[in-house]
Amino acid sequence: MTMHNELDPRIDQWYAHHDKGQRFFVTAIDEDRDTIDIQHFDGDLEELSFQEWRDLYIELSDEPENWAGALDIAEKDDFGTGVTDTSGSDWTEPGKDYRLPDK
Repeated sequence: MTMHNELDPRIDQWYAHHDKGQRFFVTAIDEDRDTIDIQHFDGDLEELSFQEWRDLYIELSDEPENWAGALDIAEKDDFGTGVTDTSGSDWTEPGKDYRLPDK
């Protein structure tokens, strides 16, 4: 006998699989099409029917502290926003998305 969850899907709510140990959140709900769109922590997207949702062995979860899973960031240094390959003139030249390199 499979136990059905009684959780209603809520957009932007995080959930955790009891059996897989993975987390995901709901990105969209379309009752007309009978679909629930979810995004797993690793960034994978999935579409479920409402029946598939009821068959999931899940619980409510907090948002992960580390958001790197969906972005495939492996190194701690990659979390920073430091930009090392630009100069002041890169930011002061209006209207230029690309500047030819100096020869």
